[in-house]
Amino acid sequence: MSGTTGGTGQEARPSNWNLPNALTTLRIVLVPFFGAALLIDGGDSAVWRTVAYVIFAVAMITDKIDGDIARARNLVTDFGKIADPIADKAMTGMALIALAIIGDVWWWVAIVVLVREWSVTLLRLSIAKRVVLAAKDLGKLKTTVQVLSLGALTLPLRDPDLPAVLDVPGEVLFYVAQVLLAAAVALTLWSGWEFFRDVWKQRDSLSGPRPPRP
Repeated sequence: MSGTTGGTGQEARPSNWNLPNALTTLRIVLVPFFGAALLIDGGDSAVWRTVAYVIFAVAMITDKIDGDIARARNLVTDFGKIADPIADKAMTGMALIALAIIGDVWWWVAIVVLVREWSVTLLRLSIAKRVVLAAKDLGKLKTTVQVLSLGALTLPLRDPDLPAVLDVPGEVLFYVAQVLLAAAVALTLWSGWEFFRDVWKQRDSLSGPRPPRP
């Protein structure tokens, strides 16, 4: 009877109270703490920017871990399907907004990426029960490049209070992160176009069965 409910032969649904969902919830809880740490002293505190980076890194690592655990242990739940992308977009969105406030990211970049990310996420969630659109390699590459760039920009790379020996490496890494961010923006727009194109191709599935002709 393992894996069935009531002898009907249907697989038992995993409980929402599981480790992957706990890690997802942790990521959501960490978002305001990350933003606050990054914005302390207007982003001029090397210590707090390092703390913000650690929070960001923990969030991104747990994103990978909770997904692997959920798939390996068959703990994928409706809550997880909704909360996981929200947690990811909330953390990266907070990074973009905070870095734009500090001046390390242009506002137009933050707005373009946020509009794309949230429009895709909300549309994906709204059609999840009718159409399954698997994550593509381009989207995964976009996420990786985005996380690397935002993580690097969170660090105090150009802080004047840091040892002089770190000035050149910090400046180089800052511009490398900016190049990665530019690549992330391009990938974000391209993968977003692919997503909306695929949704359009499956518009018949979204609209439901057509009535029979008289």
